[in-house]
Amino acid sequence: MHTGRRYSPYEFFRWTLRDTLLLLCIATVPTVLYVMGFHFIALPWPPIAILGTALAFIVGFKNNASYGRIWEARQIYGAIINDSRSFGYTLRDALGKESAVVKKMFYRHFAWLTVLRFQLREPRSWENMRRSSNRQYKKGRYIVPEWETKAEDELGKYLPADELQYLLSKKNRATQLIALQSETLAELKQSGVINDFQWKELQDGIIKLTDNQGKAERIKNFPYPRNFGSVATYLMFIFVTLLPFGLLKECSKIGDGTLLEGYTIWFNIPFSAIVAWVFHVLDTIGESSVNPFEGSANDVPITQISRTIEIDMRDMLNETPLPEPIVAQHNIVL
Repeated sequence: MHTGRRYSPYEFFRWTLRDTLLLLCIATVPTVLYVMGFHFIALPWPPIAILGTALAFIVGFKNNASYGRIWEARQIYGAIINDSRSFGYTLRDALGKESAVVKKMFYRHFAWLTVLRFQLREPRSWENMRRSSNRQYKKGRYIVPEWETKAEDELGKYLPADELQYLLSKKNRATQLIALQSETLAELKQSGVINDFQWKELQDGIIKLTDNQGKAERIKNFPYPRNFGSVATYLMFIFVTLLPFGLLKECSKIGDGTLLEGYTIWFNIPFSAIVAWVFHVLDTIGESSVNPFEGSANDVPITQISRTIEIDMRDMLNETPLPEPIVAQHNIVL
């Protein structure tokens, strides 16, 4: 997540440099051919303008859907914050903060937060962090913690050896940690440590956490529909390619009857590149925001949120010292 007031013009320039140079090349080729006398390559402008209008609607729809996905992901992790705190103080007050079971279940919850973020940061084939522009922007600006360490090393900080060994043998480790929490609550109820009402309250808390996990996994494992994404990509390619051919005659007419007559055809290069750049960048922004757990600069800061929850819950047990909160580096926090 970007925590600054805005992306700087320099950041945009570096992020889009390759694409900008390509767009300039695409605009230059037909302009040079037209100046050399190949006037037949000029295309009528109205059909291209209609295509641009259709493309604007498609890109707008895509960006709206992208924002919806990232905002839903943030709401899910907002719910995880609230449900974790509620589960923590309900468990503490039911058993007492000195109880070894409370500490064990708290630390197991920290392990759940850890393994969930590791699972959500696993790459998918449709995600965009393989793009050279995104890799270049990431370099030297921020790191993705889940890519720098192994999940088992982090989990070892919270789980005893037997539980860790059991967990590492499972496919969906986050689900199995929730199941262990539920199993412990069942044992407490059967032994009479907690009554039926307390068990129901704590079990409802676990159910809410399970629901939040499932919602996050749905966003992670279901991409923006590839049919809509493919149409936008193909139309963008057609529009960007045809645009400089459609503006040839329009630019050549600008200087008619003035001292610039015969020279304004060169305006086609910057005009075409700028218009194409606007469409392309808007589409790329939507594509770079559509996967809110992929490790990009626009991600929901699940690592920071998990650390915040851990600090709050450790504080409930009066533990010291508390872990340091995660802060932004170069205005990026994950």
